[in-house]
Amino acid sequence: MPVVVVESPAKAKKINGYLGKDYIVLASYGHVRDLPPKDGSVLPDEDFDMKWEIASDSKKHIKAIVDALKDDNALILATDPDREGEAISWHLTEALTARKVIKKDTPVSRVVFNAITKSAVTEAMKHPRQVDQPLVDAYLARRALDYLVGFNLSPVLWRKLPGAKSAGRVQSVCLRLIVEREMEIEAFRAQEYWTVKALLQTPRGQTFEARLTTLAGKKLDKFDLGNETQAEMAVQAINSRDLVVKSVEAKPATRNPSPPFMTSTLQQEASRKFGMGARQTMSVAQRLYEAGLITYMRTDGIDMAPEAVTSARDAIKAKFGDKYLPDQPRMYKNKAKNAQEAHECIRPTDMMVDTADAKIADADQRKLYDLIYKRTMASQMAAARLERTVVDIASDDGQVILRANGQVMLFDGFIAVYEEGKDDSVVDDDDKRLPQIAEGEPTDKKSVTPEQHFTQPPPRYTEATLVKRMEELGIGRPSTYASIVTTIQDRGYVEKDKNRLIPQDKGRLVTAFLENYFRKYVGYDFTADLENQLDEVSAGDADYKKVLGQFWRDFSAAIAETAELRITEVLEKINEVLEPHLFPPTEDGGDPRLCPNCGAGRLSMRTARSGGAFIGCSNYPECRYTRPFGPPDPEAEASAIPPEGKLLGTDQGDEIRVFKGRFGPYVQRGAVTEDNKKPPRTGVPESWSPEEVDLAQALKLLELPRLIGTHPEDGVNVWANLGRYGPYLKHAESTSFKGGTNANLETIEDVWTVGMNRAVQLLAEKVASRGGRGKAATPIRELGEHPEAGGAVNIFDGKYGPYVKWEKINATIPDTIEPADLTMVQAVDLIDERAAKAGKKKPSAKKKAAPKKKAAAKK
Repeated sequence: MPVVVVESPAKAKKINGYLGKDYIVLASYGHVRDLPPKDGSVLPDEDFDMKWEIASDSKKHIKAIVDALKDDNALILATDPDREGEAISWHLTEALTARKVIKKDTPVSRVVFNAITKSAVTEAMKHPRQVDQPLVDAYLARRALDYLVGFNLSPVLWRKLPGAKSAGRVQSVCLRLIVEREMEIEAFRAQEYWTVKALLQTPRGQTFEARLTTLAGKKLDKFDLGNETQAEMAVQAINSRDLVVKSVEAKPATRNPSPPFMTSTLQQEASRKFGMGARQTMSVAQRLYEAGLITYMRTDGIDMAPEAVTSARDAIKAKFGDKYLPDQPRMYKNKAKNAQEAHECIRPTDMMVDTADAKIADADQRKLYDLIYKRTMASQMAAARLERTVVDIASDDGQVILRANGQVMLFDGFIAVYEEGKDDSVVDDDDKRLPQIAEGEPTDKKSVTPEQHFTQPPPRYTEATLVKRMEELGIGRPSTYASIVTTIQDRGYVEKDKNRLIPQDKGRLVTAFLENYFRKYVGYDFTADLENQLDEVSAGDADYKKVLGQFWRDFSAAIAETAELRITEVLEKINEVLEPHLFPPTEDGGDPRLCPNCGAGRLSMRTARSGGAFIGCSNYPECRYTRPFGPPDPEAEASAIPPEGKLLGTDQGDEIRVFKGRFGPYVQRGAVTEDNKKPPRTGVPESWSPEEVDLAQALKLLELPRLIGTHPEDGVNVWANLGRYGPYLKHAESTSFKGGTNANLETIEDVWTVGMNRAVQLLAEKVASRGGRGKAATPIRELGEHPEAGGAVNIFDGKYGPYVKWEKINATIPDTIEPADLTMVQAVDLIDERAAKAGKKKPSAKKKAAPKKKAAAKK
């Protein structure tokens, strides 16, 4: 019977149910081959030959397919209907051909379906085709490009920028977007402006709000009222005049629904409405697809199959009635430029199955299915009908005009089901309902209020707005967005806080380096143009090796140019680039890079081995001034710990200072001198802010370790101290003694307050919890002598549960057996099994002594 191969076991199980016993359906478990992460996997000098390697985890899956093909040599490749799916089919064909499982007469076909439903699968099986080579070529080009950039650029970063982890063809461009937005925010200077609102009343006693739009006969721009004085003058101008309704203009308006989801819009909407990251969204969507509930989730397409449109219209009619159904089906034009993304939108496979009918147990899957279902339904529903009203209220002399906006929902249409979320937008006044207002009637001023505003910096990107921006620029493709956004977070270049993406020091430095030495390759236009070339390859209109050749010629030259760069040269260049950010002009007009500690050195950015960065003095090590990476913070500088330590006060004639050392902050009594090279020091606990430590706290720390007394049982000292892992007790002659017993204390304050009774109790509990290390453990049950080898077989209660012990072999007792019920036979089996796993010989029977010859009977 034919062997059908798909990517995942969940998909295999579902499809096997549709195809029945006439087919064998197996999973490849994703890509079966990849480029090994080492030099020589892509060979530009050998026509970009690529050395693929079967992953160790994939070997058993390949073997399962090989074994299945021995009985029936027909192979049907049913991987996902995109570039990646086509690549997996190609990899399988290549790997099986190399193993000589696929021969010249082996029938190999490729089938694709956009949804895992019985009708879609059975229909696809009727229309087999061959592997689409242009799609495979586009995959090969993309994979080779990513390898060549990552494998050649990352080592340059490691050598020239300590702590940097990697660079990628698209991830570096994505990182640049986030860093540039952060620099816009830091360079932003808020501008003040004012608006004036009036609460007006109609002759019928109804109130409404209007905003001043014209003053002194001139239409107001945003910043025309720039301060409180100007705003107050505007208020007086309104209060000193009678106001009459000058015009009332009501216009009908319609709002059409958004198109169905494609990959990027699904990621954006899931981020807006549920706070889901791109990776999480795709993972949840994958499970919905494999369950047969939605169509394939990696697509640039927004069109729907005719039968799906008909099904959606039937569902709308059944659930909402004829008035919510437009006369003609809505048609959405597909944005896709190539065959790879010419799929349908993301939609439910059955429009009659709403979220309740789908009976989805997982909460995330249920939320995402509901989102997809409602968006798809709304996309085929009637437009919402509104009436927008604009009312102008003016003084007789025309010097003052106010405007009121409002709207009335005449028919909700698609809004009854779904309304798209918004990104960082402020709700305007157009949504307000206005009372009945007639032209020419007077209005009474109930209040006139000036309001102060400040311009806001551009918002940081969310995953949704970042994906949207990448899509606008043509960077990356739907199938890559989730992995790109995830990678820059995994590398530590970006952190997510309250759903906002914030660049870290590492990310800023990598971006600054690449923008200076590889500017072309982090250019938005260049990256988008390369994506277009890859699209041409997938459409069969370009040769992928020519694309690779053109790229490699210029890129390898750029790599070669960095060979002679020195780290100091790179850091100075980055200092120049980031100077406006790191060293902004001072208020007194002085040199912002002059060291405030020694007054002679020059401040510059330094990198730490951990990958972070800081600002340090050029006179190091004579001057040890440092401050955090970023613009100077006067408040932080005032409380900061200087290189020579922060003086907290004196005690018994000794200066008490707090320092920041290589291994963390510490307090110190006295100075380092020839006579006193190691003055008393104690580390500051992690939970204490070193900048806020005072003299009293420092003296308490310098008292440590604290001798509580001698243990009542053995007369050995008991100490309280602070260590790497927090506050603890030590039962030993001295705290420097490596043996003894340690027990944790709950709080730092316990170090100075715990008494001997409590200390003895905590130490006893510690000894009991680990079975009394150093003491002979007592068996909970004795089984007797080993029947073959001799020696006691006993049952003990260990840290990880009960176990049986014979000589040096410990064998865990399974949860299914109660220690009280364990027989000697079962115990011996467990010991033998454990010995075999540990590579030890099984216990063997003791050799019996040869029987003694009987003495001859005396006659």
